Amino acid sequence: MKNVPNFLLVFCMLLLVACSENSVSDTSQKNNQDNTKIVNQSPKAVKASMDMKVTGYAVGDKATDFNLKGVDEKMHSLAGMDDAKGYVITFTCNHCPYSVMYEDRLIELHKKYAAQGYPVVAINPNDPEAQPKDGFGEMKKRAMEKAFPFNYLFDEGQKIYPQYGATRTPHVFLLDKDLTVQYIGAIDDNARDADGVKIKYLENAIEALKKGEKPDPNFTKAIGCSIKTVKS
Repeated sequence: MKNVPNFLLVFCMLLLVACSENSVSDTSQKNNQDNTKIVNQSPKAVKASMDMKVTGYAVGDKATDFNLKGVDEKMHSLAGMDDAKGYVITFTCNHCPYSVMYEDRLIELHKKYAAQGYPVVAINPNDPEAQPKDGFGEMKKRAMEKAFPFNYLFDEGQKIYPQYGATRTPHVFLLDKDLTVQYIGAIDDNARDADGVKIKYLENAIEALKKGEKPDPNFTKAIGCSIKTVKS
C-alpha cells in the first residue's frame, strides 16, 4: 500500500479541526441563547416562578394568633374569643364576585355554629392600593349593608394571609381550639348556586370536629379571586 501524500494528511487534519470548532461554536451559541432567555425573563415571570413554591400552613400545623382591626374599630384576636372551640378563618373581601356569592352562606354558617363554639372570622387580605373597593372604609360600609354578624377584620400591611398561605378570596382555614389547622379550602362545591350545593365541605369539617373526628376531606381547592397586592 502506497503512503498517503503529506499534503492530503494535512488537509484531512485541518478539516477535522474545523468541524470540531464548528461543533463547539454551535453548542456555545445554544448555551448563550438559553442563558439569554433566562436573563431576559421579565420580573413578573421570575416572580411567578418563585410564587410556585408552596408556603403557609398545612393541615396539622399550629397557627399563630393575630391582632387585627375590625370594622367596629376594635382590635380582635383569637385569644379574645371566649368559649371558642374552633375558628372558621375566612379570607374574603368586598369586590370579588365569589366572595359576594358566599356572603349569605357565611352569615348563615356563623349564625348556626358560633353559638356552638365555631365562629366565623372574616379577614380582608387585599391591598386597597391595588383594589380600592377593599379599603377599610368600604369594608365598614359592606358590613353594615349586609349586617355581618361575624368579625370582619383588615389585614393591614398584608402580614397575616401569607402566614396562612391564603391565595384566594374566599379561602377557608378551620382551626380547632388549640389553633391547629384541621381543614383548608373551599366552603362548598358550588360557588354560583347555593341551592345546587351537593357537598358542604366546611360544615362537614366542623361537624367532624364536634364529634372529635378528623375532617374528611381535610383539603380542597379554594375557588375565587386572587389576593390583590402591589408589593414586589
